[in-house]
Amino acid sequence: MKSLFSGLAFSIVLIISGFSASQAQPAGLDTLQLKTVFHEPFLPGVRPQPIGINPAGTHMYFSWNDSSYAETGLYRVDLNGSLTEPAPDDPLARAVISPDENRIAYIQDNQLWVSAPSGANARKMFDPGLPLMNIVWSPDSDKISVVTNGDVWIVSLTDGGVQRFITSASDEPNYAVLAWSSSANKLVLRQFDTSDHKEVFFPEYTEKFVIPGGSMRGIASVTLKMADLDSGETNEILSGRYFIQNTSLSYDGRYFVVDYASADRKMRWITSFSLEDDQEITLFTEETDGWIYGPLSFASFSPDSDALFFTSERDGWNHIYTTRADGGRLNQLTSGEWEVAWAAWAESNQIVLATTQRDSGLRDLHLLNVNTSRISRITSSQAYRYQFGISNDGRYVHYMSTTWNVPGDIYKIDLRRPNQEIQLTQSVPDRFGDIDWQVPEYIQFTGRDGETSITMDVLKPAGFDPNQTYPAVVFVHGAGSLQNVFQGWSISYPREYMFHQYLNMNGYVVVEVDFRHSTGYGRKFREDVTGWMGRYELEDILDGLDYIDGNGGYIDRGNVGIYGGSYGGFMALYALSHAPDHFHAGAALRAVTNWENYFYANPAYTYPRLGHPDNDRENYDRSSPLTYADSLSRPALILHGLIDNNVGFQDAAQYIDALIKSGNTDFDMMMYPSERHAYQYPNSWYDQYLRIFEFFERHLK
Repeated sequence: MKSLFSGLAFSIVLIISGFSASQAQPAGLDTLQLKTVFHEPFLPGVRPQPIGINPAGTHMYFSWNDSSYAETGLYRVDLNGSLTEPAPDDPLARAVISPDENRIAYIQDNQLWVSAPSGANARKMFDPGLPLMNIVWSPDSDKISVVTNGDVWIVSLTDGGVQRFITSASDEPNYAVLAWSSSANKLVLRQFDTSDHKEVFFPEYTEKFVIPGGSMRGIASVTLKMADLDSGETNEILSGRYFIQNTSLSYDGRYFVVDYASADRKMRWITSFSLEDDQEITLFTEETDGWIYGPLSFASFSPDSDALFFTSERDGWNHIYTTRADGGRLNQLTSGEWEVAWAAWAESNQIVLATTQRDSGLRDLHLLNVNTSRISRITSSQAYRYQFGISNDGRYVHYMSTTWNVPGDIYKIDLRRPNQEIQLTQSVPDRFGDIDWQVPEYIQFTGRDGETSITMDVLKPAGFDPNQTYPAVVFVHGAGSLQNVFQGWSISYPREYMFHQYLNMNGYVVVEVDFRHSTGYGRKFREDVTGWMGRYELEDILDGLDYIDGNGGYIDRGNVGIYGGSYGGFMALYALSHAPDHFHAGAALRAVTNWENYFYANPAYTYPRLGHPDNDRENYDRSSPLTYADSLSRPALILHGLIDNNVGFQDAAQYIDALIKSGNTDFDMMMYPSERHAYQYPNSWYDQYLRIFEFFERHLK
């Protein structure tokens, strides 16, 4: 989702609809305006999006806008962070280096080019007149495979010859190349079959005629094949409805490892296939009643041996394990009540990893010695680091880093000279610092069961008086499986974060709880919600409010609102129905109201959490706000994009219909005809949050 903010003049105080002149801006904070949050140029700038370090190891590439506007382009910065410059259409940003590191291959204007790592001596090798993708080098650096129109082509650098190696039939899924084995002279191919997907409709209404907006949805069936480069024969090695999480080829080309999970994500397998004799060995399995969380699953062969590292939550927390391609010497190298958020090989016996070892709200980089299991932290500052990547030679790690009220920028660390972070980008405009942003109070408390540790942050009103009580707004993050309470500027919800500061200026306490289902707190914390979404999340939010009651008691518990988008919108409606004594108004943005709808729109998300609606009806009924709509007793504001093709407008329509049929008149709604799930237009964002602000002003004050 693109960030949509604004940086207007700070010295002017505007009066917005529903905000009277008597509501003076409090002293100590800049006059942040509601429109400032959403309009261009964006107040905190545009976050650079890392692409990677070029094969020559001289520049970091990223997408950005240096004037804080929405439209981004390609930029590069040298690895000292001293010179940032536009790099439009620079093909080196996504070049693939050859195994001997002497050449790179890249695609430009749908043509395959080869050059020196610096970009010199470029040669055009293949021009099919169709889009090209999926560059894979041969182990001897003399050939390249590419895919165009679903077919696999082999390009020879020696003689310039081009051969169509595999052709996908008209009724057959397209091919992709995953690996090229030297020892077996084989390609590993992948196909996704979506022929049994169900068509789900997301109509569009703003054109002359209504567009049905059909979209095929489902969980694909995947097939992996080995293709002999000499004979052209293919041999199927894996087929079924699986999620492929990682694949890796051993340094000598003998073994190919597949890390995959079942369609319901209850089972995970790591399997090694011998490409020379077609043998397969199951290296590791794990099973859970919840779901295997793909973003925490890593698996990769060492750069110069058949040692494989992978991560697993088998003991309740995501940790590093190693084994061999033949299944021998399985070891767990890290342990403890903290998790590995990212990991990669740095060299043959060393893994670089990011962990939450110091605190769930921080992420540090460490080096792990595979032979001794010794782990050493190489970052010292308190920061939340994310979006990690590593250079081709394993020397440099790049990542985004944020601290309290400092939006993220790209950093780099040299693993040959660790303990020195270098900031590569400076993307935050000077005007951002003109606002006196409040630092949230970061709180960790124990839930009602006496065991579960929960994290929340609290923003108190400007001019806070501990002897007074204030109305409160609870923000609920989306996605369910997401972390939004950490020691830094919000990554997923920067607009909302600024809106919360605006609420502070207008006399509200703002509370956010990383409830169970959130990531960063171990497997059980995330999986507790399996089969009943909403129940434990609500308990954790209420426990957070109760904690504040016992530690200052500055919230007026008779005037508490709740709001959020997507999963947060679902939770706002769920909370209004299940805890009307605690929540007195709720705003639901693009909310799931009927989880059965979302099963058909996104089964990969819903199936692992709630099962199948035909077999697990109770899970769907008790989790869906629609089930309780006819008894809603608190005012609700429903906001939804009409062409949302993630959570369809059908959810809003069904919920509103249930309210009307039950005789409920205490709700408001607004649809946005040109908006999908991720809004694009600043005025849509502004209109939405103006309505939320005025809604809370009416019902909580």
